[in-house]
Amino acid sequence: MPRSPINCGLCRESRLWASSVNFLVKGVRTVILTTWRAGLPALLALLSLRALAAPVDPATLARISDEGFNHGQVVETAEYLADRIGGRLTNSPAMRAAETWTMGRFTAWGLKNVHREGFEFGRGWWIESSQVRMTAPRALVLRAIPIAWTPPTTGTLSAEVIVAPIKKERDFADWKGKLAGKIVLVSWPEPPKDDTESPTKRLADPEIGKLDEFKIPHFEPDANKRVIEYFSFGEKLDAFLAQEGAVAWARMSRREGHIVHGEGYMFHTGGSPRLPAVEIAAEDYRKLTRLAKGGPVTLAIDNVVHYEDADSKAYNIVAEIPGRDPKAGFVMAGAHLDSWVAGDGAADNGAGSAVILEASRILASLGVQPRRTLRFVLWSGEEQGLWGSGAYLEQHLARRPVGNPELAAMGPYFAEETYPVQTLPEFDALAAYFNIDNGSGKIRGIYAEGNLAVVPTLKEWLAPFSSLGAGAVVSQPTGGTDHVFLSRLGLPAFQFVQDPLDYESRVHHSELDVFDHLRPQDLRQAAVIVAAMMLDAANADQPLPRRVLPTQPRVTDPFAYPDPSEK
Repeated sequence: MPRSPINCGLCRESRLWASSVNFLVKGVRTVILTTWRAGLPALLALLSLRALAAPVDPATLARISDEGFNHGQVVETAEYLADRIGGRLTNSPAMRAAETWTMGRFTAWGLKNVHREGFEFGRGWWIESSQVRMTAPRALVLRAIPIAWTPPTTGTLSAEVIVAPIKKERDFADWKGKLAGKIVLVSWPEPPKDDTESPTKRLADPEIGKLDEFKIPHFEPDANKRVIEYFSFGEKLDAFLAQEGAVAWARMSRREGHIVHGEGYMFHTGGSPRLPAVEIAAEDYRKLTRLAKGGPVTLAIDNVVHYEDADSKAYNIVAEIPGRDPKAGFVMAGAHLDSWVAGDGAADNGAGSAVILEASRILASLGVQPRRTLRFVLWSGEEQGLWGSGAYLEQHLARRPVGNPELAAMGPYFAEETYPVQTLPEFDALAAYFNIDNGSGKIRGIYAEGNLAVVPTLKEWLAPFSSLGAGAVVSQPTGGTDHVFLSRLGLPAFQFVQDPLDYESRVHHSELDVFDHLRPQDLRQAAVIVAAMMLDAANADQPLPRRVLPTQPRVTDPFAYPDPSEK
């Protein structure tokens, strides 16, 4: 783990200034040597690259670091989102509170054009209280959580359980006529797993280096269908269980250690589940299945949950620092504000949202006047399939023709990639997009998303932060968050590489996603880097290089047969 920067603000500023000066000196030396060897054409090429990069000047970099490290508010921002507002499921009352509060922060800090941008989503939902108890063969309170968007129990629901593992539609036939009046345990009770690694991790340089591998694009037309089948199976399971007369169902948590999550995806208006459902901690779930081998087991479920239908639209929050050249376009940075509700949404993605808010505050407080407009966006609906960034894309940047209407209705993440792409006026104006959404670990670098031409520039912009552990530019793409749709269209859109900490091992989507799992120094480091990178992109002579606008690809392996195990 790299040493933290010196606490002394003056010493830190001096080191950052010296680092920037040394970097510029090395650049001049490189120009001289290259010119000597290759002549004037090479000099002109290098000067062109330098003009594109245009790193933040040392004095401004010192001011950004001083404001972020010595006068920062990112920790207080993250605490407010996590402790005072809490888990922010899309369209829930907590999410509405977060939308209002973050708009107030942007406005108080002096940003302009602060507004909501709505898109059609569906129902809100929230948990007031929940208790799941085993009442026979003995009394025991179980660790469990309602599955998102499932209905309340309307009082305590009591029934005998039946262990009926159901993974695919073909399993329905095995349980027809056997489920009436039962609480159905639909997961196969997987055996316990041994912990072989520490749950908390910092990335070593060799591990980051392994990410620097160009991934050749792979086009398989049926790949999306398997993901769609997975998510649509929930609707089919709920319908089957209701038809068979089951009264509720339960699944087993995917993690050990009494950790629960509660993700659910049936949020569309008019498409809510029919049956109450809970996720039970792995240890308690196995206990129920063992006891069921020896005789009747009875559960009592009391879920007090609520739907919110006052407004079916979800909202992205947008704020700007205007650029001085209206024709130069804009630079954007974002994070998703929504979360799941087992925990407080601190790491996923209160941390990223706090970093974006803090980057905006730092730059506004310094009174920067960038060439390009700086646009900050807090996305909604990310957890249900990137709905907010998908809607933004269609409203501002580009549209695709509708292919299969059934797939399109499931949301942008599952929609077919159809062609041709129709670009909108802002498509050419976007100079860069930076996304942060991998917990609260410090920034270690950035994914170049296979954009080979952009690598030298990103390395130059990150160079001043090598002493903070953030200097890597890796070729690999990364998925599952809000830069994805922009990157797929060839736009210069990037996600930061971050230390994982215990994000994937314990925190992600779980009840452990609380403030205690954030690392304040990492949040400060990230906010300083995001602010500087945005200013780099805003003041560069040219926008960052793009990949080509995609057209219909050929199938990568036209001779492949489907895997029988996936049927």
